Amino acid sequence: MPPKEPDLDPRSGRRAKPSRAIRRLVIWYRRNAAVTTIVGTATSSASTAASAAGSVAGTMASAAGSVAGSMASTAGSVLNPLVMDPLRRLQQSGGEELAAISRGERLWVAVDGMGGDHAPGPILEGCLRAVQILPVRIRFVAEAAAVEAVVPKLGLGELLRESIQRGLIELVPSGPSVGMDDEATVVRRKRDASINLAMDLVKRGEATAVYSAGNSGAVMASAIFRLGRLKGIDRPAIGALFPTKDPSQQVLVLDVGANMDCKPGYLHQFALLGSIYSRDVLGVPKPSVGLLNIGEEECKGNELTLKAFPLLAAEPRISFKGNCEGRDVLSGSFDVVVCDGYTGNVLLKFLESVGSVLLDVLRAELPRGRRGKVGSAFLRSNLIRIKKRLDHAEHGGALLLGVNGVCVIGHGSSKALSVVSALRLAHLAASHGVMDDLHRLSAQEDTVTACG
Repeated sequence: MPPKEPDLDPRSGRRAKPSRAIRRLVIWYRRNAAVTTIVGTATSSASTAASAAGSVAGTMASAAGSVAGSMASTAGSVLNPLVMDPLRRLQQSGGEELAAISRGERLWVAVDGMGGDHAPGPILEGCLRAVQILPVRIRFVAEAAAVEAVVPKLGLGELLRESIQRGLIELVPSGPSVGMDDEATVVRRKRDASINLAMDLVKRGEATAVYSAGNSGAVMASAIFRLGRLKGIDRPAIGALFPTKDPSQQVLVLDVGANMDCKPGYLHQFALLGSIYSRDVLGVPKPSVGLLNIGEEECKGNELTLKAFPLLAAEPRISFKGNCEGRDVLSGSFDVVVCDGYTGNVLLKFLESVGSVLLDVLRAELPRGRRGKVGSAFLRSNLIRIKKRLDHAEHGGALLLGVNGVCVIGHGSSKALSVVSALRLAHLAASHGVMDDLHRLSAQEDTVTACG
């Protein structure tokens, strides 16, 4: 088919100029290049705008039709869950491959259905979605009455029955649950609480991992009481994955809340645990380890970091790169960063706010009115990618390292997306031999202690 001839002005015989609306759009884009630079798409977005301006000819009607079509397409993407549903982004392959997952490929994961601010509804919803896109089967431990009450409210009845019939989900009734504001030691009194029964499933080998978005102190206490600590590990640590400026790289920060007061030996053990996880799950051949501090120099820091530095520097089983300042945590220079739980938790909560604050700033800086709406339509996909990289819900949870089992702790406000992400993390840890390497580490620690 021959290319379409450009529209000509009938009076001059020359090519007609773009309409005023199109010219205004191009001018707006040029003036707002700073905004597009922030999201790293100035060049591609400008070329898109120029291409649109060149291809749309003539009249105000055609220009309006082009803009309306663009906005309609954007709206359609929002409404189409197959395109914009964040859960779909967790799939690394097409639906045809996922449908072929065999029962033998699926791993059992025990889920504390009563853990979290909004449990059990969003937790169950996330589990139902997870079994559709991840190679897992779930033993959902929760109070039977609470599950029966929430299923019809969320319209999950049919999907739950189907998943049970296919053997993807099994409901396990529990006793009174542990509240978010309960003391950690309450797990000793509430023996039939959902978190305790979920831990018991892992201990008996009926599940390869456990997930809970409940009281983190209670989860840790239950894991220690029911699963036990690894030999040679004094204190388990919570490790959280942070994004870096490199989209393909993440940094593991631990501890982020399990131990408020630490000894230098604890940070040494955290470095060993984090190195194994980074190597086995994240695929980093030789993870670089940094000690979170206020300066790069060895002589800086508080008593904890000053005493921990020589321990890490003398450890041959890790690749210690020295102190890591706060500005370097997300730089990509380190694969593992160790710190005490108090500092790590402050760092984690701060990062959780960055994504929403950044998007709010961008929205405030975009011009208002029709020009702002058109510009936002061009930037929308980029803003979504930024939010995904900074949103803690996309990572789902943190691994409790140092206990004798794979345990993932989710955020208390976890919704369905966070649950799916956390279950994906649990599956990765359980299927990559993390526990085997951690047990070998424990054996090495026993050997070192005996020789000492």
